[in-house]
Amino acid sequence: MKSRIFMYLFIFSVLLIIFQFVNSKHILESYEVDIKKAEARVERYKDSITALQDENSDLKLFDLRYDDEALDYFEDQGYDSMQLIPFIQDELYKLNDYKGDDHPIVPYVSMTKGKMLINSIRLLNHKWLIANFTDGKHWGQMFLTYELVNGKELKFKLEHYFMYPIH
Repeated sequence: MKSRIFMYLFIFSVLLIIFQFVNSKHILESYEVDIKKAEARVERYKDSITALQDENSDLKLFDLRYDDEALDYFEDQGYDSMQLIPFIQDELYKLNDYKGDDHPIVPYVSMTKGKMLINSIRLLNHKWLIANFTDGKHWGQMFLTYELVNGKELKFKLEHYFMYPIH
């Protein structure tokens, strides 16, 4: 009787060990599949990061903040470029506060009840900038030159502009 109990315990132990082995094998295979999927995802993300870095570097090409020659031009004249860039943008945005129908820079009159306003500005270098404008329904873009006069006064000159047609 004792030998049968030991035999049953032995068989039960062997079955338990086989079950544990098979279960562990499935778990390991599942982990390997998950790891391969994660590695593929990481590779895709690396490619996306590289593409975004390339795009970001392309966007920096025409931006005053990253144009060393243009920044040197301002610094040679004694200006702090980190304070000058927001100053130029603020001076152009201040032109949005006007009376009447005619914007001081935007060459179009609003065709809605709103006013023509400059939305965004991109300083290209130490002389040029581009801006877009809208009245809420119609919008366009313009190319301006600017010049610092006496250190604190800015003169803007409209060079080219266009308004998109409504579809």
